[in-house]
Amino acid sequence: MSLISKMKPEGSRLAIVLNGSPLFSGSPSSRKNESSIRQWIIENDLLEAVIALPDQLFYNTGISTYIWILSNHKQPERRGKVQLINAVNFYEKMSKSLGNKRKEISDIQIDELTRIYGEFAEGDNSKIFDNKDFGYYKVTVERPLRKDDKVVKDSRGKPKPDSSLRDTENIPLKENIQDYMQREVLPHVPDAWLDESKTNTGYEINFTKYFYEYKPLRSLDEIRADILALEEETDSMIKQVIL
Repeated sequence: MSLISKMKPEGSRLAIVLNGSPLFSGSPSSRKNESSIRQWIIENDLLEAVIALPDQLFYNTGISTYIWILSNHKQPERRGKVQLINAVNFYEKMSKSLGNKRKEISDIQIDELTRIYGEFAEGDNSKIFDNKDFGYYKVTVERPLRKDDKVVKDSRGKPKPDSSLRDTENIPLKENIQDYMQREVLPHVPDAWLDESKTNTGYEINFTKYFYEYKPLRSLDEIRADILALEEETDSMIKQVIL
């Protein structure tokens, strides 16, 4: 936030390297945490793009990192939009590691990423979303307190909620809350209702969800062959120890 405060009114662009946590951590019911900062950035249309980098890219850590590109003067075609770029496979293995750094991005790959960012188009490694696509309502679903199979009511005749049955649901911002309840909740718990006073808005960016690639399960023959190979290796090691 301190960097954002230094952006010039006439237009600035920032690139910040962060770990994965700021993309999704924090609860929308809390304030002044990752969730509220993320919400403020997206709702103020400052987030231009997020680039997922390979892991093992930095000397002192092997974790995955992300570049957040922020701008307070977006081009017209980028307004209200966020570009996600998946660059986790854009790397070359180093001939000699430096601490946790075992990979590096070549100049050619940097040029390719720059092209993908500049073109602002959908592709295998680039996806474009509306700001609202990352948002959701966190709603609290209540169910009635029962005693001797009877619903306990308050002084106004309304059912009292059973805190042990309380649950929450995340509903996309682009979806009608009541439609979601009718489709996903009430068919399973018809006595449920929403406590609208507890509804909060949150945002999260799930790279795995947007760039998931299905990998078919290994065949039984492949698994069996691996098990047999391990058994042979284990038998050989046992014989060496015994002899």
